[in-house]
Amino acid sequence: QVQLVESGGGSVEAGGSLRLSCTASPSFLGLSSLRWYFRAPGSEAKLVARIPAVANMGRTFYADSVKGRFTIFRGNANSTMHLQMDSLKPEDTGLYLCFADQHIEGNRFRSFWGRGTQVTVSS
Repeated sequence: QVQLVESGGGSVEAGGSLRLSCTASPSFLGLSSLRWYFRAPGSEAKLVARIPAVANMGRTFYADSVKGRFTIFRGNANSTMHLQMDSLKPEDTGLYLCFADQHIEGNRFRSFWGRGTQVTVSS
């Protein structure tokens, strides 16, 4: 079982920056992908960015809405992941959730979710 805890959310003005962090316990070892999802008020969670849990074992993905503004990257230890958010817009306001999955066999994966960290961008 992997527990994920997000941090780094807060309130900023449009054009500002935030860096979100996701810490895994015990670690990201043995996992397949690491992701950030975004859930706007009253909406379903949408994928923002994805990175393979192991370097060079897959491609990095960004949603069109954040390309060029957000950067997903792993921390130095095998237990942290970050989302650098620049040029923030009011429409980026919402709950950001950390996600990881673990390949079991075939097409079966086990999913892990954090509880999320709130980002509020004012105009």
